[in-house]
This record gives sequence, structure tokens and C-alpha cells, in this order.
Amino acid sequence: MEWLNLSDSINQITLIGAIAILALTIFVAGNYIKKMKDSKAEGELTEEEWDGIREFKNDIPIGWGVTYLVLIIWALWYWFVGYPLNSYSQIGEYNEDIKAQNARFESKWANIDEDTLKKMGQNIFLVQCSQCHGITTEGNNGIAANLVDWGKEEGIINTINNGSKGLGYMLGDMLPISEVAPGVLNNDEDKKAVAAYVMGELSEAKKTKYPELVSKGKELYMAATCNACHGEDGKGMGGMAPDLTKYGTPDFVVEVLEKGKKGHIGTMPSFKNQMLTDTQKKALAHFIYSNEN
Repeated sequence: MEWLNLSDSINQITLIGAIAILALTIFVAGNYIKKMKDSKAEGELTEEEWDGIREFKNDIPIGWGVTYLVLIIWALWYWFVGYPLNSYSQIGEYNEDIKAQNARFESKWANIDEDTLKKMGQNIFLVQCSQCHGITTEGNNGIAANLVDWGKEEGIINTINNGSKGLGYMLGDMLPISEVAPGVLNNDEDKKAVAAYVMGELSEAKKTKYPELVSKGKELYMAATCNACHGEDGKGMGGMAPDLTKYGTPDFVVEVLEKGKKGHIGTMPSFKNQMLTDTQKKALAHFIYSNEN
């Protein structure tokens, strides 16, 4: 390889520029050296004096003056026209950019199919959720909730056994059934029946793995005083307690994402300000509830 290839136009331009800079430097330096040799101390002096030394009165260099004026004009434009102090912020610009991007995203995926929705949800889960819940969604050895059971009968049974806390409802945390209604729901079959009733009748999902237990579950739902907080219709008595009609639906996932949760085993932060779009939240829910999870 040649160290200097003059057939390359870039090298030619660079060499010409270097020669021009060198010539200009020699010319300017020569003028200053000549001026230092030939110049005489003459001109009007300033009135200020220090230790017998006074300075010549010199006008501000033209380049400096022009620069000052340009900077002043630019500053006035920047503060009052380009980016007004009372109406612009970088955070505001960032939020507007995010909103615009989210709008494009929603438009692109407006008619997304079920399979693509699940794949999108899996990708979002791996980026946003797997650090705590694990890549298998099983809770990472108890560090976070086991999402394999979430939105299913097993999740309800787990809540019946252990209670639930941290969603910030006015009626407070749910205690284990052994403390709420001792002597009721003493066996696994009864708990499974209540879970079947919630999933098959109350939830908008309207599907359960145990349809034969739904009618029994309805009786036990009342006997265990579940209706005292959740209401007979399961809607949570106007926000006083969790709305069981959302359980097993994307709306339930969205609620937990936006509220966060201070649970028994740790705190899940709110994702309300994480700029997830409605489609992304829906996709995450479909993945969690899918057979792939």
C-alpha cells in the first residue's frame, strides 16, 4: 500500500488544504515578526496606569465585534423564538417523540394476528419482565410471582391459600382464607370449585378447566364471604377491592402493570410511565395467558 496515493481525490484535497494552511501560517507569522521589528511605540494611551505602565487605546477587533453581535442575536432567537423558555423542554420534546412513535406503532399493528401478538408479548416479557420473573415466567426461584399460574385457576387457589397484597385497594390487603373464614374451604376440591366459578362465571374470560365445579363454587363463594369485598357480581364494589371480572383478561395485566405491586415477596414497580403502548400491554397479556407460558 502506498503511503500517499495522489490518485485518490480525498488525498489530493487534504494535501492542498494542508499546503494552504501552511502557507497562510507562514504569511501571518511573517507579518507579525516584521511588525515586531519595525513597529514603534506610538498612539494614544489609556488613563489607567499600573506601576508606571500604561496601555494603548485599541478598538475591539472587527472579528470579535461581529462574533458578539451574532451570539447576541442567536441567543435572543434561541430563548424567544426557537425554543421559548416558557413553552419548551427536552422532556416535553422527548414525550412528544414517544407519543408520535407509539402512534405509528399502534397504526402499524392495528390488525395484528394472535400468533404475532403472542410473539410480541414474549419479546416484551424477555426485555421488561424476565429479570425478576425469569425467562420461564416461573418466578425465578421465588424472587417474583410465578406467572405460569397467573390468570388461571391455580393463581386463584394460590391467592385463597396465601392472600394478596400491594395493589392499593381501599379495603386493604386480602388475608389467607384460613384467617378470613376459618372452617370454610378446608380442602383442595372446595378451593378449586371457587376458582372454577370465578373463571367460568365472573371473569369475562368465561372459561374454566373445571366446569363441573362451577355451581358448587358459586355456593362456596358466598359461604366464604368473598362477596363481602368483591361483591356478588365480582366487580369489586366500585373499586373497593379487585374486580374479578377482569381476572384472566388483558385488562387485569394492564391494571397490575400500571399500579405496580407491593407483594409478599417483593415490590414490582409501576410500568405506567414506561411508555408501553396499548398493543404492547395486550401482547404481554396474551403471552402470559398463552399455552407457550
